[in-house]
Amino acid sequence: MDLVIRGARVIDGSGSPSYTADVGLGDGRIEQIRQPGEPPLTAPRTLDAHGLALSPGFIDMHAHSDLALLRDPDHSAKAAQGVTLEVLGQDGLSYAPVDDRTLGEVRRAITGWNGDGSDIDFDWRSVGEYLDRLDRGIAVNAAYLIPQGTVRMYAVGWDDRPATAQQLARMRELVAQGLEEGAVGMSSGLTYTPGMYATDSELTELCRVVARHDGYYCPHHRSYGAGALGAYEEMVRLTQDAGCALHLAHATMNFGVNKGRAPELLDLLDAALAAGADISLDTYPYTPGCTTLVAMLPSWASEGGPEAILARLRDDATAERIRHHMEVVGADGCHGVPIEWDTIEISGVSDPGLAGCVGKTVAEAAAQRGEAPWTTARRLLVNDRLGSTILQHVGHEENVQAIMRHPVHTGGSDGILQGYKPHPRAYGTFPQYLGRYARELGIMSLEETVAHLTSRPAARLRLPDRGLVREGYRADLVLFDPDTVAAGSTFESPRTLPVGIPYVLIDGRFVIRDGRRTDVLAGRSVRRTPGAR
Repeated sequence: MDLVIRGARVIDGSGSPSYTADVGLGDGRIEQIRQPGEPPLTAPRTLDAHGLALSPGFIDMHAHSDLALLRDPDHSAKAAQGVTLEVLGQDGLSYAPVDDRTLGEVRRAITGWNGDGSDIDFDWRSVGEYLDRLDRGIAVNAAYLIPQGTVRMYAVGWDDRPATAQQLARMRELVAQGLEEGAVGMSSGLTYTPGMYATDSELTELCRVVARHDGYYCPHHRSYGAGALGAYEEMVRLTQDAGCALHLAHATMNFGVNKGRAPELLDLLDAALAAGADISLDTYPYTPGCTTLVAMLPSWASEGGPEAILARLRDDATAERIRHHMEVVGADGCHGVPIEWDTIEISGVSDPGLAGCVGKTVAEAAAQRGEAPWTTARRLLVNDRLGSTILQHVGHEENVQAIMRHPVHTGGSDGILQGYKPHPRAYGTFPQYLGRYARELGIMSLEETVAHLTSRPAARLRLPDRGLVREGYRADLVLFDPDTVAAGSTFESPRTLPVGIPYVLIDGRFVIRDGRRTDVLAGRSVRRTPGAR
């Protein structure tokens, strides 16, 4: 053994009561676990962990670090939280599989999530090549979902029309290839173009491919607002028809129309689970959401891609149609709810010259200029070339708490790391669960909370040797102080690192030691072996 961690309170990830033990590590794995009264373990190095809890590394089931892992070797935003594995390729839009045309288009489309990528050498095109790039060394481990919107962009383009038989066949090929190269499933962003243009029958055909490779489908579904329950039911029905496992991304119930309605969602899921469906979900422990400002537009205004969107915004008559749909009708981009500009806070811009908008709601920025909110929003969209990110303050605390208690719940930060004022969930999701919701509010026991963040996501990812403190399992581990662990990030200071997490190990190597980031790059791609459970 290389290292013995002595006297830790082991919270093993199963949800069972914690216990005190010495844990010996060697060759990147947990070699032996000894409880008091058993023969002691010896190794060249020891770490006194009395007063600390030892748990499996946390798995972020919904991450937007697709480029951040490549540009920022430090990546303390996640490493300091105890995250040892992130799941990328979310919401149907990411950077593989692509060709030269598609790569340029997707870079433009999600600049607000990941930056424009001008600092990245895009030396990959396929899913396997992207995973190979991660294997050169990253801060934490990463798994990948095939982004259905990018696949549709590749095969069909940006038009709102059904795929032809040939195009559908090509999409099936791209999804199958990505799964064979190691992707763990497929994601969709069904309020984002062009993925939202897919019909249920098209999605079902792609989910059948995912099911044959033992992956799972992770949709950002068609509405989190006026049509939320119907949208959840649609995804349950679709995946049951396809025989595919379902993981609901950031499974929230937002906007005024859904206040107090989380039990209706949970009843829907419980009925499906009782009927044999394979369903899980993730949430972040905050009420506001985060996305791009352009995502608020109606889908018809986004058809054709970024340049077409900008052309429509520059045309006064078309811009007025967009405003009417957003403010009066309720655009599908805003989940069928008329937009409330005082809930839309600008959190980041691509053009530094627009930084004065950050931290203000659109309504506040408009009032300062003495103009209508849509005028301000339109100008920002055009001048920032669609690169602006927003916080949308439309959530409900009672819904957040009800959903996180559910047995199939897992943790996902949905952390967008771009912008001058990102959502604090990017830096604080996991200590927020441990500190605020477990210790302070008692929503779940600490043991149960850790299970939500470790073994349950590992089971969804079909990872046979992660997510538990067990002999033979990988030594991806977190040591934290149960009495002090807390998110440091706030809406005012969102990039503040957490407290009470002094040690994080990946592959048995310290990536956080004594509360500080080391120079170790122990992360690699985590690839699904088809059929592995």
